Order: sequence, then structure tokens, then C-alpha cells
Amino acid sequence: MNKLSNKLSNESFPKTIDVLNSSPVYDASSKKDKINLIRKLLKEKDAKIIAHYYTHADVQEVAEITGGNVSDSLEMAKFGANQSSKMLIVAGVRFMGETAKILNPEKKILMPTLEAECSLDLNCPAPELLEFSKKYPDRQIVVYANTSAEVKAMADWVVTSSIAVKLIEHLNKKNIKAIWAPDKHLGRYINDKTNADMKLWNASCIVHEEFKASSLMELMKSNKDAAVLVHPESPKDVIELADVVGSTSQLISACKNLPNKKMIVATDNRIFYKMQKAAPDKILIEAPTGGNGATCISCAHCPWMAMNNLDNLIETLVQEKNEIFIEEETRKKAFISTNKMIDFAKTL
Repeated sequence: MNKLSNKLSNESFPKTIDVLNSSPVYDASSKKDKINLIRKLLKEKDAKIIAHYYTHADVQEVAEITGGNVSDSLEMAKFGANQSSKMLIVAGVRFMGETAKILNPEKKILMPTLEAECSLDLNCPAPELLEFSKKYPDRQIVVYANTSAEVKAMADWVVTSSIAVKLIEHLNKKNIKAIWAPDKHLGRYINDKTNADMKLWNASCIVHEEFKASSLMELMKSNKDAAVLVHPESPKDVIELADVVGSTSQLISACKNLPNKKMIVATDNRIFYKMQKAAPDKILIEAPTGGNGATCISCAHCPWMAMNNLDNLIETLVQEKNEIFIEEETRKKAFISTNKMIDFAKTL
């Protein structure tokens, strides 16, 4: 694995608890009024909301009831590409807005905030990845969707966690070796599943990095009848304790279909909104992180995802602010690798 010369430390990122403490809280009446206003604005602007599973339940709810989409990164990309609406509001983090623009250059792409970043994206700058790739000129570059448009532009393939293993198996069959960026835990998981021997970039998700195997084992002892659901961005020793390892969509499906009444879930806790809707009879338990309150960075919830709320969603719609722009040459190059992801997913 490479060593980033200027890798950002987790301590330099915003803490979820600080973001939540400064976020608006709505009573039932004000929430209803805001949702009605959003519905009106979406109709006036010919717009749809695309929200990630990790955003606040209020944001996911308004996306659903207004004909938008709540899903993982792959399905968000596919939904946006198939929409006739002139405007897309992407509630998530910056790379998701960029992906929407890559695939829909003719549409106006707005976000509730442009401050919502991703630790994987921030710790994989295109110039450094380019230098890293020069060490392995015989390998194709496969990047996780959690990357900038500039990184996607230099990649041969873009993937999400839902199709990453299948894509690397596909390359293996063709004897194509790969460089993987940016998530080291997901890369290691794929290597273990496929024997691919990919060269791994060294970055991680601040949410999944905080799940601890020792604490999880203690929780499992007191919940012996629970199934353990783990996202593959988690550390290897956490993954090894899982009954199911999968993308957000795959974990929701497992929650619904497994016979267990209890689920211990090691991913962002905002996924509980859709999990509970899919399996209302299940008991959902957060997997333990490395700290709590003021001592943890993410506390099992992405601080940047927490920046999306109904207030800045309304402000964005009214002012048509926080628009995503990508230099056209970069966008065209990024389109090739990103569209390959969608086309490959259709074959599965």
C-alpha cells in the first residue's frame, strides 16, 4: 500500500456530534410545512431529489414521497441517468453530485450543501494517484465511486461496493491486473474474495474505520440470536465476524430476508430508516464504534451526510444554488469509466 505524503487525519474532519448539534430540528407541523414547500418547488423547477441511504430520515422521506430516489451510489447514478427532469437535487456528498453531472451534462445538478465531502475522496487526490499508477503501468485503474471527477477521468473502471467483487472477477478471467483506489479495507476484502492481488491505495472511510471487532464481539455475546451485517469498507477483523457482508442495498435486502429477529448493523446508522421500512418487525442494533459522544469522530454516522437537511434543501431549490460544475474534457473522460460501471451492472 502506498503512503500518502499529505494524508488527512481523521481528527481534521468534522465530528458528527458537532454537525448534529448545529442542525435544525423540526416538530411535526413545521416538518409537514417544509415538505409541502419542497413538493411545490420541485414541481415548479421540474426537479427530482436523489438521496443516499446515509442522509437524515427527513431527507429520505421527502425524496420518496415526491417521486425521487433513495438508494446506494450505483442506483442513484442509474436513477439520475434515466430521469427526464431538467434538474436533479443530489442529497449526499460531493462525489455523488459530480457523478450525476458526469452522466447528465444537460441537467442542472444542485446539492443542499457543497461542504459535504467524503474522507475517501479527500484522501485520493488525482495527482498522487497518477504518480502511484506509474509504478504499475501494466495494470488497469479501478476506482470506487467515492472519488472525484478527476480521479474517475483517469480510471479504466468505476465501481460501487455492490458490484466490485464481480468486476474484479471479470478482470481476473481476462488476466487483467488492477490498481485499486481508494478504500484499503474494501480493496483487501475484494483481494481475499477473488485472489486478485490488486495494488491497494491507502485510504479509509471515517465511519466504517471506527467499528471495532473487540467491542462487536462483546455485543454479539449479549445478542447471540442476532445476525451481523457489515459493510465491506469496515476493517478486516470486523468483516470476519459478519454473517453478511455487502453494500447498503445488499444489507437492506439481508435484513429483510434473514430469519433472525435481531440485526447488528456495522454501517452508517441512517440506513435504519430504509431497513425498518423493509423489515418493520426486525430489531436493529448499531455495531459499536471506537468511542461515544465526544470521543468518537463519526459515531457510526457520516458528518458530511448529516449536513443535508430540509432547510438547506429548500434554500437550494429557491435560490438554485450549490450547482455542480465539471470541466468538459474531464467530464467526458469520467463518463467513459462511470458509464462502464452502469453497463457492467446490467450484465449481472
